[in-house]
Amino acid sequence: MSTSISNEAQQIGLDPRWEDLDWAIGQMLIMGWDGTEVTPQIRHLIEEHHLGSVILTAKNLKSAAQMANLVQELQTIAHNAGHPQPLLIALDQENGGVNSLFDEEYVCQFPSAMGIAATGRADLAYEVNKATATAVGACGVNMMLGPVLDVLSNARYQPLGVRATGDDPQEVSQYGIAAINGIRDAGLACCGKHFPSYGNLDFLGSSLDIPIITQTLEELSLSALVPFRNAIATGKLDGMFVGGCAISNPSMNVSHACLSDQVVDDLLRNDLGFDGVAISECLEMQALSHDIGVQNGVVMAVEAGCDLVLLCRAFEVQKEAIKGLKLGIENGIITRDRIRTSLNRIIHLKSTCTSWATALNPPGISLLSKLRPSHLALSKMAYDDSITVIRDNDQLLPLSRSMHQDEELLLLTPLVKPLPASSLMKTLLQAKGAQASAPNTHDTWVHRDRGTIMSGEGVFRELGRSLARARNGKVLHTSYTANGVRPVHENLIHRASCIIIVTADANRNLYQSGFTKHVEMMCSMLRARGQKKSVIVVAVSSPYDFAMDKTIGTYICTFDFTETAMQSLVRALCGDFVPKGTLPGTLRKSRRGVKSRRNWIVEEYDRERDADGLQELVTAVARASTGDLGCLGRATPLSFELSNPRIEEAHFVVRNSSTNALYGFAATYAIDRTGVLGSIFVDPSKRNHSVGTSLHRRALRHLTKRNIKKVQLGIAFPGVFLGIPVDEGHTKSWFANNGWDTQFPKRLTNLVINDLSTWSVPEGLLQGIQRANISFDLIHGLDNADAERVLTLVDKHANPEVSELYKTALQEVKACGIVRAKSADDTLLGTVIICSPGSLLSTFVPPLVSREHEDIGGVLAPVVPPSQQSALILQGLVVMGVRRNKAHKSTKTVLSWVQDGAYEHIVAMGFEILQSFEEITNTPDAWADL
Repeated sequence: MSTSISNEAQQIGLDPRWEDLDWAIGQMLIMGWDGTEVTPQIRHLIEEHHLGSVILTAKNLKSAAQMANLVQELQTIAHNAGHPQPLLIALDQENGGVNSLFDEEYVCQFPSAMGIAATGRADLAYEVNKATATAVGACGVNMMLGPVLDVLSNARYQPLGVRATGDDPQEVSQYGIAAINGIRDAGLACCGKHFPSYGNLDFLGSSLDIPIITQTLEELSLSALVPFRNAIATGKLDGMFVGGCAISNPSMNVSHACLSDQVVDDLLRNDLGFDGVAISECLEMQALSHDIGVQNGVVMAVEAGCDLVLLCRAFEVQKEAIKGLKLGIENGIITRDRIRTSLNRIIHLKSTCTSWATALNPPGISLLSKLRPSHLALSKMAYDDSITVIRDNDQLLPLSRSMHQDEELLLLTPLVKPLPASSLMKTLLQAKGAQASAPNTHDTWVHRDRGTIMSGEGVFRELGRSLARARNGKVLHTSYTANGVRPVHENLIHRASCIIIVTADANRNLYQSGFTKHVEMMCSMLRARGQKKSVIVVAVSSPYDFAMDKTIGTYICTFDFTETAMQSLVRALCGDFVPKGTLPGTLRKSRRGVKSRRNWIVEEYDRERDADGLQELVTAVARASTGDLGCLGRATPLSFELSNPRIEEAHFVVRNSSTNALYGFAATYAIDRTGVLGSIFVDPSKRNHSVGTSLHRRALRHLTKRNIKKVQLGIAFPGVFLGIPVDEGHTKSWFANNGWDTQFPKRLTNLVINDLSTWSVPEGLLQGIQRANISFDLIHGLDNADAERVLTLVDKHANPEVSELYKTALQEVKACGIVRAKSADDTLLGTVIICSPGSLLSTFVPPLVSREHEDIGGVLAPVVPPSQQSALILQGLVVMGVRRNKAHKSTKTVLSWVQDGAYEHIVAMGFEILQSFEEITNTPDAWADL
């Protein structure tokens, strides 16, 4: 069958093969299979049906070397079959308990997402995800199915557990964006999951045996959707995994989210602005196939807006899906435009993460061998830093403090399933008679057998042996089940002086909770009789097992139970290091309430001493930030230092005097009786510790002692921090709580044209300018009458720092100039700064800093007095500026500091919003008591 789907393929830059229906359908499917070798079936799908994307699971992978060879063979098949682009090779590799590839010789294990969050370091999320993506990328993977962006709204009872960062939407955003940056910097594509949320699922009342989201859209928008919205705003999220859960609320009744245009086209695309590749949940799930059938399912998924439809492994079902898509097109349900749109997205995604040169020659073991030492060190540090002691009321830790060497230690562990990132998994799978515990809907629904938990018991045996070796003393070890406390447990409890009870998701395995409380009660009674019976509870998965149960006096969390995590647990128990982890999300905040009243020493910034630390701080904040601070990573310490005799500047730091690390930085400026807080940054790992409060207090004390009339939050020159990012409500609340009246902000927007070669002046705009008798000219130099007229206009209609920005631009005659708009009678109507790539101003305006060989031109600080023609004047100034940028060989243009609602007129010209801020202005009276 060679039906043409588009006569316009050449116009949109597609390979002619995409005009063929079979090729188009093949690119819109992502499929997998069972087995560690290429089967005739998967070969047939790639060669005959032009399958363009493959998902690999734990059932395909034995080792890193085998995986690299397998992927190379798949890509070779595609190449020989005439595929214009390599296959998209996707993998679940979340770390913690969900890994598809385990190779203890070459691929390092890292903590789960919640384990990383327990370290309090978003920069660690970046490093770990970059390391993980680099490792699997060496084996040929080009897309990571992650990060998990779900918010655990009902954390104690959700199956995602430690796969998610936590229950605080802003913290999930922070760590999710750091993960995205790490994956992207490793050269792989990333895919957020699970939209719209798997974080608060209801497993009751579904006739389809699938969980339901019962929250309203308003409730979702305030919590669950926040990390997805923020991740999309970065512009770095390549794909979005759309879940298969049901949604039931007053405004939406959906049986499968990924099949609903309300979810994909309306909510994800239109409301949240996602323009990447949407991937459906696996349509082989039993509930869906029984409800509507696979053929109808794939058609509904594509019609809803999914670009890639996932079918995990059943060849007959996969062939049925292909047939279904063809029928959907023949029936006119799936349109040519829908296919063309999806093809464009998929082809663009592939172009960013793969090429035939890399696909056919993955570096494999040679690169992994080089990475191994640094990845091992990162793994050990990450696990050690994640170990969290929530309570140690009786000071039982380390064990050497509370136990004599000749006393017996009892380890009680549940019958659990070892995680895929475990050498025990392979042994248990091969062992005769290994029994798989019956999975329930709640525990297995999210995993879908991709990197799923495997069956068996022996995961804690090595923990017991390691404890015995580490303390050089006797360790008794036995397991417990739903049968409760048995005589064998009672006998061992009577022998031991210290009992360690391990729980794994006790909130979902209630026998563990009952057993633990029973043992604690027994030991309490024995202590009352004078016997030494210490109890330590270790939660090796969800930290919520006994987080709020104060009857458990010593409570430790590890966030997963891989061998690597257990090794760190042993080191923590035996005193090799002091655990510093903290509970995630809202629980962390409640525990930090006392700490938040700290006062930190604030010092003046010293360039020689602090510049390196400031660079590290800015980089860490940028990695952890949402969209509107994404360009912060291009700033340097010099970005904050104007060295302008007309501007008084003073900058402050909170630092570790022992290591010279900066925990926080604030920049202040005073000009023309205006005091400005020009930036305030806190290390992500030190947030909620009052570093920002201490810096803010010192900065405002410094400013209010000057002879100023007003205090301003945000500054255009330097343009690092224009104000409060509009998408960060928690930041705005923080400033409001620290004395700022945030009710009447001025919106400031930065916009961008990412590809000047394809941009053209909107039709009719130049003619409208001519009819209005508006003319434009370009001036340079500060010492002339034309410059004086410009500065007079700017002084009257803009902030004082904008005037200084204009003076700097006028002085830099080779790289900058001022475009003026004038009326027929030579009245000055408006002005704007233009600068060519690499100008001095790029030091102070981070969006102008070139990355990846970009040549970025600037159109800065348009000043247009209010009038009936102000929108047209602004558009004219921008057109002239963009034209000058193109003349200077710029490949993209950044338009900075567009005020209030004027940005809407610029968006209509083909610009995209890059950043949006709210500048706040107050009187100094609010801080009179400082």
